[in-house]
Amino acid sequence: MNFSFRTATPAELAGALEDARDYTLALFDRFDDAGLADPVRVPPLAVVNPPLWELGHLAWFAEWYILRRATSSAPDAAEGHSLLTKGDDWFDSNTVPHDARWKLGLPSAGQIKTYCHEVLDRVLDRLSQAGDDDDALYPYRLALAHEDMHGEAFFYTMQTLGVPLPQGIDARLPRPWAEGEVRFPGGTLQMGSGAGRGFVFDNERQAHPVYVPSFVMDSTLVTNEQFAEFIADGGYDRAQFWSRAGREWLMRQEHSAPRDWERDGRHWRCVRFGQPAALPPHDPVRHVSLYEAQAYCMWADRRLPTEAEWEYAAMAGHPAWHWGDLWEWTCSPFEPYPGFIADAYREYSAPWFHSHQAVRGASFATRGRMRSPKYRNFYLPERNDILIGFRTCAL
Repeated sequence: MNFSFRTATPAELAGALEDARDYTLALFDRFDDAGLADPVRVPPLAVVNPPLWELGHLAWFAEWYILRRATSSAPDAAEGHSLLTKGDDWFDSNTVPHDARWKLGLPSAGQIKTYCHEVLDRVLDRLSQAGDDDDALYPYRLALAHEDMHGEAFFYTMQTLGVPLPQGIDARLPRPWAEGEVRFPGGTLQMGSGAGRGFVFDNERQAHPVYVPSFVMDSTLVTNEQFAEFIADGGYDRAQFWSRAGREWLMRQEHSAPRDWERDGRHWRCVRFGQPAALPPHDPVRHVSLYEAQAYCMWADRRLPTEAEWEYAAMAGHPAWHWGDLWEWTCSPFEPYPGFIADAYREYSAPWFHSHQAVRGASFATRGRMRSPKYRNFYLPERNDILIGFRTCAL
């Protein structure tokens, strides 16, 4: 499906919504195969949701914004009731605390799947009667993006819990790209997305000019081999490379390497979706926190790019500059653009400003229709379970 969800037509949306649901169901089935469909068997970790809760939440979200015509995420903003008797009590992420999602007494996996199919059938029927303007298609594009984001979150959970991916989904990265640097001349960037055709996330508005001085940036991400040199030089033991927050995080975690690395004699191995493997030296290093990326930069006399520099480079289209294998840390806090106004999904961005870090790009698990150089992702600095790496800039 070579199109962006942001400008998808009704016909494209119909196919994409079916594809997204098939995809998340296939991923859920792997949790089921591993005995993790029952929430009580899922470790209560801060970085995961019980897969059964997450599956039900996806259908509930589409039901809320499309079938129940919700005008916002406020508890009283939707029409009527959920198809499930306790749908709102079970699956509204704004009212169900994270820790409570293991103890809700959810319906069986079969019943949740039936709910998913029923909601999708009704969504597609309503879509067939919808207009083709942006306002009419907004809730469908939102529901598709939401499901695709949670589909990628399933990848994170599978890695964290050691669950193998379904057959036919390849987690290997493309061939390594040539390492090097690109000098960008700088100039004025129209950062963010302006008023125009298509869907725009609230944190991408409003488009505004930002002057970006000239800079030199890596053409690719820091590799496993490069990061191993940092470790070999005592990178995790030398406090001068770590920020105060980084040192505090390091003491809590007791890390001496990225979270999926294991020492095998003189060599490193990694664990990918429950399977040990030799660490590919030229693949970009993944599962590193912001603190680890910052420490590497201090060691290497480099720095992380700003969010504006990353977007400038992505928009420049330089043939040697590559992105999309992993999400990328920037040195910029996640902050609202001037004139920010929350959309109907009020909790998408606003609660996370200033506490989270701006992340750019995409990962191999990001669906193609979601990829955009304007897309702003965001995570807490300590997150290292996600499919994320980093590239550096010259000082």
